[in-house]
Amino acid sequence: MATEFKVLAFIGPAGTGKSQRAHFIARQFGAEYIIDDGLLIKNGKILCGKSAKTEQNQVRAIRRALFEFPDHRDQVVRVLEKSAPGTILIVATSPGMALKISKQLSLPNPERYIYIEEIATREEIEQALRERRVKRQHVIPVTYVQVRRNFAGKVVGRLKTFWSSHMRGSDDAEKTIVRPPFSYYGEVEVGPLAIEQIVRRVASLGAQVYEVKEVRVKSDNDGKVSLNVSLVVSIGKYKFIEVGRKVQRRIFSVLPFLTGLDLGEIDILIEGWRKSDV
Repeated sequence: MATEFKVLAFIGPAGTGKSQRAHFIARQFGAEYIIDDGLLIKNGKILCGKSAKTEQNQVRAIRRALFEFPDHRDQVVRVLEKSAPGTILIVATSPGMALKISKQLSLPNPERYIYIEEIATREEIEQALRERRVKRQHVIPVTYVQVRRNFAGKVVGRLKTFWSSHMRGSDDAEKTIVRPPFSYYGEVEVGPLAIEQIVRRVASLGAQVYEVKEVRVKSDNDGKVSLNVSLVVSIGKYKFIEVGRKVQRRIFSVLPFLTGLDLGEIDILIEGWRKSDV
């Protein structure tokens, strides 16, 4: 990346109040930019990106936050390349997540890790966790108007915070409280066996599919998953090629919805046939 940036990371488990404090931390440590949950933010305004909280399922939200979708990642990289040099604060749940984001966006590794425990009291963290569990509400560190444009869940309201006296300075930047269409904690991994089982189930429900003989799963360097599916079909109303196309379309529709995966090619092989029992 041509533009030189200094990178800091603000670390804390999900629901501990990181996004609520992001502007304060950025101000305290001289960071002009914030990267939080898929967004690139400057002075409380979204420069580019897409919030992970706009996603309809947990897996896609995690991938969105890690900039694993090529078009999303490339958009943010392009904007950073054209931006003035400065300091970026990456908001993440772990040092490993911050490193992944830095790598995805071609940024230097974080020079310093700032932990939520350094900023908030134990009581404040526990209160934030209780509210997340009960209310399922999240904070996005940008204005209400910007969030309204593309958020998929419920926008609950605005938030302005003046921090308690144990923290130097104050943070009066506007944030927005939202309730995403899902709730996520921890990490989710979708392995090849899980993908195979889903594909087998989806394909077996197709018209005239007698047996799913084999499912082979391959992934490329961009994270796209390709499939080879071998079927035995029954003779019936549809030609074999139509049966294959229907199965292909069904997989393209269902698998990304359930897993959040990006799909490449889906090759359907009709390996055999049998007469209908009807």
